[in-house]
Amino acid sequence: MHDRIKSRSRREIPAVNKVLAALGHYDLPRPMIVDLVRRELSKMRTKGKIPEFRSTLNFVRRAVEEIRASRLQPVVNGTGIVIHTNFGRAPLGAEAVRALGELGSGYSNLEYDLRTGERGSRGAYIEHALALLSGAESATIINNCAAALVLIVRHFIRRTIEHQISNAERRSEVVISRGEMVQIGGGFRIGEIIEAAGAKLRGVGATNKTTLDDYAKAIGPNTSLILKVHRSNFFMSGFVESPSSAAIASLARKKRIPFVADLGSGAIFATERLGLVEHEPTPAESLKDGADLVCFSGDKLFGGPQAGIIAGKKRFIAALKHEPLFRALRCDKLVFAALQATVDLHLDQSTSGIPAIALLQISELELRARAGAIASRLEGLPLQIAIGRGIVKAGGGTLPRSTMSSITIEIVPKNCSMSDFAGRLRNSSPPVIGHIGNGRFKLDLRTIFPQQDDAVADAIRAACTKTR
Repeated sequence: MHDRIKSRSRREIPAVNKVLAALGHYDLPRPMIVDLVRRELSKMRTKGKIPEFRSTLNFVRRAVEEIRASRLQPVVNGTGIVIHTNFGRAPLGAEAVRALGELGSGYSNLEYDLRTGERGSRGAYIEHALALLSGAESATIINNCAAALVLIVRHFIRRTIEHQISNAERRSEVVISRGEMVQIGGGFRIGEIIEAAGAKLRGVGATNKTTLDDYAKAIGPNTSLILKVHRSNFFMSGFVESPSSAAIASLARKKRIPFVADLGSGAIFATERLGLVEHEPTPAESLKDGADLVCFSGDKLFGGPQAGIIAGKKRFIAALKHEPLFRALRCDKLVFAALQATVDLHLDQSTSGIPAIALLQISELELRARAGAIASRLEGLPLQIAIGRGIVKAGGGTLPRSTMSSITIEIVPKNCSMSDFAGRLRNSSPPVIGHIGNGRFKLDLRTIFPQQDDAVADAIRAACTKTR
């Protein structure tokens, strides 16, 4: 009897085709929709009680909306964070996008020498351009800055092991100040990255004070390199001390130990040019101070695609490119295309074509005019709207002490809660994302492109007129 009841209740589960017909059209591949429907119906089979059809349909719709929201798509960034890690960091400029279209849609001379008609060297042009831009003997690129650090550490600890005699000594060390053991996005820590590369971490000094003598005492027969990590995502003040890069480089030369600087943020020119008081060390400055190698990100203040750029002495760059791990970490043609276009803009000093830099240089007068135009389009809606002032951050683990004033659109909806209003904007097309502060929903105009203003106004109008 129990089996007959159970069998009858299972028959009440609607057919896949019936659910698909009731769902209507979604801008997702049909096989994915079918799979989601089958998964949801399968879950019901494991439960004792079968919901009515309308509830079943709602469960499926929520599953479809969840997977649809996770699909990569453009968003309007109204958060006031220019290099937003969650939003893909630095937006690409028009030249980089054009290069992606031209080189990604067909064939290219990625590894083909047009002069000889034979196999060529991948990235020869861009490596030469990056070396020139960084004031380095040579340069190369892999897929991100963390990978660059892993490759560098792996190479130098292997060199150390090869020069050691007994297996008992094979515990190559990387010397780093305790004040530079930073944690980067996603919970990853510099120390863990170094250890994952096979090295032993040798922290020196205290959190707030590290002297040159601390470095000197730590260097021994197992030392593979000295690493200096720029504190790009936090700062310390007060009773603090750390030796200059030039002083560490001088010590490294005396001890015949490589000195590597992880700069992280990828600032190529003096950040004071952006009207900021905070200075980010550039690759050219660090190499001039005596670093053997520097590594930095391509998708932060550099303003290009995700990439790990390594620059420095020619013999070390050549050795890194011969590491077996290098091939596993190399970039594809799309990264080369976008990065090449961005490097050319830097070399031509045409940084207005690099959005991450251009956004930081927009005048407040221009932002206020745009805010006024958007506000005028929203008159008569069930909301309170005001033009306010905001504080912008560069973001992406760069310039932690620097902020820039901005202009915001501030909204108090009358027909829904603040969180519901924010949710409606996130579900618009394209999604519009801001933040709630002081009882208002705020959109910062400095991180919204002018060509997105109409979409922002339309999304706000739709969010205000939407019924529950």
